[in-house]
Amino acid sequence: MKNLGVIHYRKFTVPLILGIGIWLATPVRPDGLSMAAWHMLAVFIATIAALITEPLPIGAVAFLGFTFSIVTGTVPVDAAVAGFGNPSIWLIALAFFLSRGFIKTGLGRRIALVIVGRFGKKTIGLVYSIIGVDLILAPATPSNTARAGGVIYPIVESISKALGSDPANKTERKIGSFLMFSEYQGNVITSGMFMTAMAGNPLVYNFAVKAGIHLTWTSWFLAALVPGLVSLILFPLVLFKIYPPELKETPNAKKWADDELKAQGPTTRAEKIMLGTFALALFLWVIASSIGLNATTVGFIAIAILLVTGVLSWTDILKETGAWNTLFWFSVLVMMAGELAKFGFIAWLSKGVDHYLHGMNWFVILVILVLVYFYLHYLFASEVAHITALFPATLALAVAGGVPPLLAASMLAIAGNLVGSTTHYASGPAPIYFGSGYIKQRDWWKNSFILGVMYLAILLSVGTLWMKIIGIW
Repeated sequence: MKNLGVIHYRKFTVPLILGIGIWLATPVRPDGLSMAAWHMLAVFIATIAALITEPLPIGAVAFLGFTFSIVTGTVPVDAAVAGFGNPSIWLIALAFFLSRGFIKTGLGRRIALVIVGRFGKKTIGLVYSIIGVDLILAPATPSNTARAGGVIYPIVESISKALGSDPANKTERKIGSFLMFSEYQGNVITSGMFMTAMAGNPLVYNFAVKAGIHLTWTSWFLAALVPGLVSLILFPLVLFKIYPPELKETPNAKKWADDELKAQGPTTRAEKIMLGTFALALFLWVIASSIGLNATTVGFIAIAILLVTGVLSWTDILKETGAWNTLFWFSVLVMMAGELAKFGFIAWLSKGVDHYLHGMNWFVILVILVLVYFYLHYLFASEVAHITALFPATLALAVAGGVPPLLAASMLAIAGNLVGSTTHYASGPAPIYFGSGYIKQRDWWKNSFILGVMYLAILLSVGTLWMKIIGIW
């Protein structure tokens, strides 16, 4: 196990050069950008750079960035600590706790064995079955964090460990890394296929309506259907080539799984409670938006039931270090990204793009704006924050440049979910899957970049053509 006390001082070099360099350049910052925004940019970029070079564990890096931002007065301490109360981030932590219940009771392993027995002859078939579950749940689960983290992650983790793939034993690449990363990427795509599949999607709808664009649940689904399905079919095959699992086939999986199920014995009381709690949480997540219930509240209810029934103990909660670690570092990044938007940096950046678009063909403008919209997500730690800060301005730029309004709204709506494929802090489910320990940071960034290019190519080619066929433009 990696010694968390080791400090790699040389790896501070690049983050410090970037941070100090940007900070000292304050007197020559671009016009229209406040000093506070420039200082926040310096802290944010230095922190992100340190997350890449890893001089310290990710939580410690976030702590240093957090401390510097409040000591220098860049962010008031009240505003900084308020970030730890973000409901979406707590949902991530609750997903870790729910996963602990699956593992502790053995229910996750039981479900994993059933899936392996039915679909596990080939690793690629197993991946498609997992992604298929995500796709089926997507239109009825308004929180992609609840779906990928609370529902599917425990199952994927249990399958991985049941097949002998565990980071604790340094066997993560056997099959677990591939399964984890595949489900995360699949969730990114399914989130963009339905207006009700991700918490930020209704924001897109509201912004489009305010702009006078008739974007509906049906038009969104039809627009995203073909590019989404093409992406879901192709990306596991590409990932299988660039990030191959060691275990590619399991011809004896069915017999092995059946034998393991027999050895595990009948369903226990704890498993039944876990299953009932899980079913209740899933049901409440499905109807949450219609009854005014927050997805995070559902997570708290589920964990409370597990505590009251003794399925989980408070010690189990305290020992779930991945949850607490993620809660801290992700809160810090979300706070920093939010402050960047608050200080006007994102608005300034969006206005700067407009200067270079005059006189261009509308399709060229669409491509440029989609690419800018997508890659700016490296500055964000929340898809909702990204949409809130950039969607209205980007949509306005597209329409002003001659892009058909519904096409522009549909493209940006889908791209606003595909941005989740960028980093290990890009969306709610990302810290859960990264925090599992199955995927190294360099592999995450490299593979995500390759897949992101593929998603954009499919969206801008197949997607544009398909939307022409169905009359979007």
